[in-house]
Amino acid sequence: MNAMNSASTISSRGAVVPANAATSGDEESNGPVLDVALGQMSVSRVDGEVWDSHMSRFDGAAQEQMHVFTSGRWPHVKQEPNLFYLDGELVGGVMIMVQSLPLGVGHIAVAKWGPMLVDNAGPHAERIYGRMVEMLIAEYADRRGYMLSILPKVSPSPVNMALEHLRKRGFREGSQLEFPNRYVVNLRLDDAALKKSFSQKWRYHLNRSFKQDLTFEVASPDQLDEFDALYQAMSDRKKFADHSAYHTVPALMALEDDALRPELFFVRSGGDIVAGALIFKAGDTAVYLYGATNDKALPLRAGYFLHWHIIRWLRDNTRARWYDLGGTDGFQGLHQFKKGMVGSAGHIQPVAPVMNYASHWRAKLTGNLAYLVRDGVNWLRSKVEKFRSDLATPDQAKK
Repeated sequence: MNAMNSASTISSRGAVVPANAATSGDEESNGPVLDVALGQMSVSRVDGEVWDSHMSRFDGAAQEQMHVFTSGRWPHVKQEPNLFYLDGELVGGVMIMVQSLPLGVGHIAVAKWGPMLVDNAGPHAERIYGRMVEMLIAEYADRRGYMLSILPKVSPSPVNMALEHLRKRGFREGSQLEFPNRYVVNLRLDDAALKKSFSQKWRYHLNRSFKQDLTFEVASPDQLDEFDALYQAMSDRKKFADHSAYHTVPALMALEDDALRPELFFVRSGGDIVAGALIFKAGDTAVYLYGATNDKALPLRAGYFLHWHIIRWLRDNTRARWYDLGGTDGFQGLHQFKKGMVGSAGHIQPVAPVMNYASHWRAKLTGNLAYLVRDGVNWLRSKVEKFRSDLATPDQAKK
């Protein structure tokens, strides 16, 4: 493992401060960074298993920051998990994925949904986030000469602290999703307030579902085969173009850490499974990973019944404050369903664009060119998919 630059780091006031390298166990540290306001901040590079063992401690925990996920989703990139300490106490972390560009022309260091904070609501949250960003700039942009790309996690509030900080620090906006909105439900409501928060139409369908012969089940990991059969059948029926990382699910469900392992839920009608969902539940924001229904689910309103019980289960069994339903991939039906569930107490916020920083002209040139090519390939693929008769066509209007 390679530690961050052990010769110097960046202080809270922008001055270069000598750092004394220190190593402890299976971690490597670049030594302390003196921050007059906050104290001493240091960073330690750890291996993937050690990194994942810390993941559930972060308010900002995200599947995309987990070693077990990234190693399966992007197997050809180099993973560099970094833990940040303030006066010896863990305060943040980030999984950096280093992507080599073709012909050895450069590298891009990517942090998707990171850096993460242990305490998103802490009094020094923004300053701690800023110190982590400075140390990443010093290592990846200044010392190694890479483009540093940070994808801030969606914020349930109108102001995305991470995005605003990166803008002020000189990061430039890059790639953006075609349909960037994420739909976030408030988990901290009692049953009466929760029902009231739903849109009138959503609440109507939920009440209809209560009159059906439906039961909600918290399933065990060894029932994944049942969900997989439901998911594959739905994919074949609805003809969605699936560019997800569904192939990583078995590894996630095999995790021994219950806090990190996704939760599996089913809805049954007369004993038969008609709907199911996999939910990431660590941190302050639970995330809807995958869902599936069969032909019987629609008239039974099983989707409404499923999410009503998931929201209540997350509220009563986790510390999560929010439930991120994900996006729509351009389908109007998903937009209407998720918008009604978000209702008056939740938020619909766009995912931030990729924020890019380069200290050297070569990194800026090669990094921007690499993103331009990737975005062009994705655009062409989406155009081709719209003309394929075997795939569903997105029908949501762009705003």
